[in-house]
Amino acid sequence: MRLARYCAGTEDRVRLGRVDGDTVTDLSGVRGIGSSLKAILPTLQELEPAILAAEGDTHALAEVTLLAPVDDPQKFLGIGMNYREHAAEAALAGIPTPTSQLWFNKQVSCIVGPFDDVVKPDVSDQLDYEVELGVVIGRRCKNVAVEDARSVIAGYVVLNDVSVRDWLQKRSPTFTLGKSFDTHGPIGPWLTTDDEIADPLALRMTLTVNGEVRQDHVTDDMIYDIYEQIAYLTQVMTLLPGDILATGTPQGIGAPTGNFLRVGDVVAAGIDGLGGIENRIVAEVR
Repeated sequence: MRLARYCAGTEDRVRLGRVDGDTVTDLSGVRGIGSSLKAILPTLQELEPAILAAEGDTHALAEVTLLAPVDDPQKFLGIGMNYREHAAEAALAGIPTPTSQLWFNKQVSCIVGPFDDVVKPDVSDQLDYEVELGVVIGRRCKNVAVEDARSVIAGYVVLNDVSVRDWLQKRSPTFTLGKSFDTHGPIGPWLTTDDEIADPLALRMTLTVNGEVRQDHVTDDMIYDIYEQIAYLTQVMTLLPGDILATGTPQGIGAPTGNFLRVGDVVAAGIDGLGGIENRIVAEVR
């Protein structure tokens, strides 16, 4: 299934919908479903027959406003330097490859929708992009074994781990501030449930800036795969339904060449089977 949160036309009402091709079907008539995707994740399997059978109002995707598919997640966590070729790229810039998983917080206040604007902050000229496979946790879990990790995944989203490099590497050694500026977490365009993806470690991901390809790689290049990531994190903390894991970016980011984003740029990120997101870079308005 592909599940989206959206507003139809000029309405402010948030709806939950099933995406089929280029249309979305309103699920508000399904018992047990409101407008929160996070709320239904633990019972998604039980709700699936009713979701697939729903015949609510149908809208063309082009006529609705898609929102961030996961509402109010408790955690938005990212792993750094997790693609081999990206690590090699960073090494050329004098950045050593971590010897263990390197995790950081993106504050959840940075999350925006799949086609919302991304603000270039006045306090930086080093705004960077990172296409990533986003993993959404489906049930409360702790101390998950690697071999069981897929069972706690609800599904996947495309995300852009927008990064402010000078704050990331100089003004915030913990990464949190440089990763958490408002609007710097666009995700979407919808949640694609795990059963729709044969192998999440064999997906092509791309990112373009103004139509120019900057990143083009496959998720099989991860140093620590998504199952190892879940096992590692759950040794420390309980993951909850709706928590989002940004699982690493491939080579091609702007930092090594100084090719940073500018106001007016349009950044498009896509992953096979999951769809794509697109965001325009706009100036900060105080």
